Amino acid sequence: MKLEYVGFKDESLFTLTNFNCDPSQHLLKKKGCYKIVWSTDKDVTIGVDGYTIVLKKDQMIFCTPLNVLDIPREDGLIAIVFNREFYCIRDHDQEVSCNGFLFFGSSTPPIITLNKKDVTCFEAMFYILEEEFEEKDHIQGEMLRVLLKRILIKSSRLIRKGLNDTTIPAPQLDIVRRYNVLVEKHFRDKHQVSEYAEMLHKTPKNLSTLFKRMGDTLPLTIINDRILLEAKRLLLYSDKTAQEIAFELGYKESGHFSRFFKKEVGISPINFRKSKSNVFKN
Repeated sequence: MKLEYVGFKDESLFTLTNFNCDPSQHLLKKKGCYKIVWSTDKDVTIGVDGYTIVLKKDQMIFCTPLNVLDIPREDGLIAIVFNREFYCIRDHDQEVSCNGFLFFGSSTPPIITLNKKDVTCFEAMFYILEEEFEEKDHIQGEMLRVLLKRILIKSSRLIRKGLNDTTIPAPQLDIVRRYNVLVEKHFRDKHQVSEYAEMLHKTPKNLSTLFKRMGDTLPLTIINDRILLEAKRLLLYSDKTAQEIAFELGYKESGHFSRFFKKEVGISPINFRKSKSNVFKN
């Protein structure tokens, strides 16, 4: 199945698919697309950035255009694929407040687990979405955008409900969201929590306390994970040398980058590339 809307004037793209046909598999290689994948019937193993993830039944994963996906051709999945031209997460952040929660450059894309009530809700939204593809009129694109926004808002609410401390006030949640967005924007040149704390008008201690209330991931871990994710992607999907990657990620000395990478991953960048040499490269 591959139901597609294309806006020819602005090159916007919005697709509902199950990845069971060649055209939908080609979407996985298309640049600049966000992907929301829902395992509706069973546990499915998918590839994300060269690693395997088991997406359990009634789980949804949210991937940015940076994530490289490998999804098998088998029943049990349904997905939404859209580009920035159709709906820009950053520009419309005030509408859905999902940037920094659903979509950011962490090492593992966020996954939410749906309960029975959530499943019923999403099934209804996806049914209406599929029905809308039959309407070929001048407002079809806007209607699809409205439905996408509803799905994003519902998903953002579920992410918030999954936090360790559900009593965290909305303004403090927004700080965490903004921190994630800032890391995504500046991870190549800012590697210290203090630099982000200054931009948020907070102290590093304030940020650490807030993140502890939300879960186990600390502010510095988010920075390190984002640097490592980019390093791994470049090692797997580019021909750049370890030294070139180090400079691209803001390290003045390649040795500092290599030591950081080995400490976090357990092997050197060069050995990591060799160990993953069978991974498909774009």
